[in-house]
Amino acid sequence: MRKFSIGNSQFLEVYPMSLNILVIGGVALGPKAAARAKRLLPDANITLIDQGTYISYGGCGIPYFVGGDVADMNGLRTTVAGVVRDEAFFDELKGVKAICHTRALSIDRKAKTVLVENVKTGEQSQMPYDKLVIATGSSPRIPPIPGTDLKNVTSVTCLEAAKAIQEQCAARQISHAVIIGAGFIGLEMAVALADMWGIEVTVIEMMDHVLPAQLCPNFAQMAKKDLEDLGVHVLCGEAVKELKGDENGAVCQVVTNKRVIDADQVIFSIGVTPNDKIAAEAGILCHPRGGIMVNSHMQTSDPDIYAGGDVVVVRNLISGDFIYLPLGSMANRQGRVIGTNLGGGQATFEGVVGSWCVKLNEMYASGAGLTVQQAKEAGFDAVEVTMEGVDKAHFYPNHGVASICLVVDKQTRRVLGIQGMSADGSSIKARTDAVAALFQSSKPTLNEVSNLEVCYAPPFAGAMDIINAAANVTDNVISGLHDSISPDEFVKLWDERAENNYYFIDFRPEKAGKPIEERHPGEYLALALEDFNARKGEIPTDRPVAVVCNTGTRAFEAQVKMRALGIESVNNAGGFIALRKRGDDDKF
Repeated sequence: MRKFSIGNSQFLEVYPMSLNILVIGGVALGPKAAARAKRLLPDANITLIDQGTYISYGGCGIPYFVGGDVADMNGLRTTVAGVVRDEAFFDELKGVKAICHTRALSIDRKAKTVLVENVKTGEQSQMPYDKLVIATGSSPRIPPIPGTDLKNVTSVTCLEAAKAIQEQCAARQISHAVIIGAGFIGLEMAVALADMWGIEVTVIEMMDHVLPAQLCPNFAQMAKKDLEDLGVHVLCGEAVKELKGDENGAVCQVVTNKRVIDADQVIFSIGVTPNDKIAAEAGILCHPRGGIMVNSHMQTSDPDIYAGGDVVVVRNLISGDFIYLPLGSMANRQGRVIGTNLGGGQATFEGVVGSWCVKLNEMYASGAGLTVQQAKEAGFDAVEVTMEGVDKAHFYPNHGVASICLVVDKQTRRVLGIQGMSADGSSIKARTDAVAALFQSSKPTLNEVSNLEVCYAPPFAGAMDIINAAANVTDNVISGLHDSISPDEFVKLWDERAENNYYFIDFRPEKAGKPIEERHPGEYLALALEDFNARKGEIPTDRPVAVVCNTGTRAFEAQVKMRALGIESVNNAGGFIALRKRGDDDKF
């Protein structure tokens, strides 16, 4: 017996002697909830059904199976001990009756039954429940354009599709693949196909940059350059209008609003939609934009029915809004919460901060919280500040330079989001995770991130960690001490220098900027920071000035000195390292 609430309503729940639990969906959340509940309720009858052939697999690992990092498809289905998680595994080891090829058609909440169908035979039957878990996941979003029914047009949201593509790659049946959508799976698949199989790959993204819901434009340009270094063609700001087929009914061309691209394989990766139809038809409360509504105990508007994973909406702990966030890691955490509560516990899932990470070609990216656009849409007076800094002590061998972006509310100095890019995935993920943990427990300000205590030793970080430095740079920008502009803005100033009359000063050691000065006399000056006092008379006072260095730090020091002389300037955030990561350094 226990008490619980949904909204303002209070309930008292009494369990029968042998609880009958039915779980619809067997990929991520369903198996986790079922196994957890069985541990807490050994006498319960727990049945898990799924319409597919495979259950309990790591769907996020699909691109790595296609790309050869995971040698065998069963690698996505095994435990750490190497045991395949199939029906027999759940029946014999977990005490959960698992039934594949079984689709749930409808829920009768009054009778507490689910109408199911065997997808092979078409036979239908009723399955009773005392408690029901809806873990129906999501379906790939396919746009309403001609040609989506052609052969070799697919998505890769299930193992069956992944296996088919991997077999085609191995048989050398794909020469040019077009991936529509530049989200996580789309970019991971692009790398997998180009790197492992040498396939010509084109990625088409309707928005103006890759990972549009996750990355700032600056970092997105870095990601684009990293993919292009592998030979992947990346087309942004372009919409697919039609797929054309050959005489055999197989796709052969992709038509966009700008061009026609040859293709013998098309993969849609433009997101997913929640499979909430069965819940909505049963009268369970769903969000107007899709997705089942649940309380913090993962209960739906029917207290005997739980839901989680890709089929639900969750509360964003930073903006307070309900969002749709289909992530395997979240599904597993929610599955444990549901399993615990089925077993009589009081576990809660309060919401998300949207932590993510992705491997590209040579670069890795990660983030948590809001982008600056999302923050503004949520009503914050937000600004984003990017910086470059060493990920280990600068004197330690093989240190690298990572990129950090903080999104901050200017009025309250509250940190709203973080993004990072680095060639060292573990390093950038560690910084992101540290700030994500703050988001979950508080409303951190710049002061808290500036003084965030993280582990220090030269092989791991500088004495002033890059995450502390990022907060300090942002503080300088918001305080008006650092007049910073983005690399995009800096490049635009350079491209339009004939009209805007800007003068550019490079404060790196002189030998770094001297070749540029020689190519552009009267427009560009190589002035090492160490020589500032001796050569400050060379800085013009009758025209606007833009300053740059390697990471932005030396240029900031020069900017402070120039301000003391009455000379105002703008500083390129990230310096030449950022320009190089973006592929813009050859413009100078």
